[in-house]
Amino acid sequence: MAETERHEGFPVDMVGREHRLDTVRISLKKKALGDYASIVGRDVLEEIRRLASDIRGLRVLHINSTASGGGVAELLTTLVPLEVSSGIEAEWKTLPQHFDFFEVTKVFHNALQGMEYAPTKQDIKDYLDHNRLSAESDRSRYDLVIAHDPQPAAFRHFYGRKGAKWVWRCHIDTAHPNKAVWDFLRPFVEEHDAAVFTMDKFRPPGLEMPKNRILYIPPAIDPLSTKNRELPIALSREVLSEYGVDARRPLLTQVSRFDPWKDPIGVIRIYRQVKEQVPTLQLALVGFMAMDDPEAWRIYSSIEKETKDDRDIFMFTNLNGVGSLEVNAFQRLSDVVIQKSIKEGFGLVVSEAIWKGTPVVAGDTGGIPLQMKNGVGGFLADTEEEYVKWITFLLKNAKQSREIAGRGREFVRERYLVTRLLIDELKLFKLLAL
Repeated sequence: MAETERHEGFPVDMVGREHRLDTVRISLKKKALGDYASIVGRDVLEEIRRLASDIRGLRVLHINSTASGGGVAELLTTLVPLEVSSGIEAEWKTLPQHFDFFEVTKVFHNALQGMEYAPTKQDIKDYLDHNRLSAESDRSRYDLVIAHDPQPAAFRHFYGRKGAKWVWRCHIDTAHPNKAVWDFLRPFVEEHDAAVFTMDKFRPPGLEMPKNRILYIPPAIDPLSTKNRELPIALSREVLSEYGVDARRPLLTQVSRFDPWKDPIGVIRIYRQVKEQVPTLQLALVGFMAMDDPEAWRIYSSIEKETKDDRDIFMFTNLNGVGSLEVNAFQRLSDVVIQKSIKEGFGLVVSEAIWKGTPVVAGDTGGIPLQMKNGVGGFLADTEEEYVKWITFLLKNAKQSREIAGRGREFVRERYLVTRLLIDELKLFKLLAL
């Protein structure tokens, strides 16, 4: 592929950039555990404080590939400050940005979810060089390091143990990975002291680690983040109006990366079929463009071409001003949220929408069925016909739609708020540190 083709649509400041060596420390807002008492109860906060009391002062590093535009970044934005509030000396760093590295790791990401791919010698070199240079530049010392997803999986190999315990935290569906890519990455993963997956069926084949060092921790949402906190309906309507969406008409929304596994073209097909029965329906495709995802720029361009003649289809990203508050408004005022995932590590947008009282129709895949059941939060779908059926039902039955969403909100409160995730993380820290 020619250089101009590879770089088309990608941010100019990352094309042709000299290879930076240093990891990047992410500055975070402060969060206080006590602020969550009214949502989860004081007993939950007492359990967190009890778990943290034995490991206060533990030096923990989270390292991943990007500080924005993906589920991992969003998790760490809340989780790391809450670890600090619990008495852990936690910090977050990212690998330096580099186009060739992100091109390779995006393909690795897809391959670990089962896509056919044969890594080239140059792919391997780009991946290893970036991990090596990043690791060699970091002189810090920690008690525990958590490397998130495939991008920094080899960081431990080049960094050395340096007195720390190491965890590889995988957020994607690796149940049936591409053999060539997994065979390459597996020895690096096995150098870690533990591996954490979202659910047990995501454990990849042949992973050799002690049974008690392979753990399963699903992610969670922050109910006090800008994206998820309560938002006045009037303000939500103003937000939609600013972006040209008519809040008086029914709205179907998908919030996701522009990614082939989220099947945005399939979402458009479903919208068009539902629109035959609900002629006033609008569709919003809302997503963040992540710096570690060059593929997203190409998919975004293809969707633009597909939708250019339909004034009731809207595409919004962080590049045209859509941030967490705007996503909150879209999820809150949508009549139905769709999540047409073909493969899914978890899909936090499902819990986000349900938490706001909006019903969801989503793919019966990955971690999505953990977050909702048929009639509790929405409906699961396997075929486009099922998506059309359930979306149409929810649009035409407002009372039942509200009841289904209400049951889902309580389900999310019990299982998928960040305080539960923090408890699981502290248990992991204690297992490895004591």
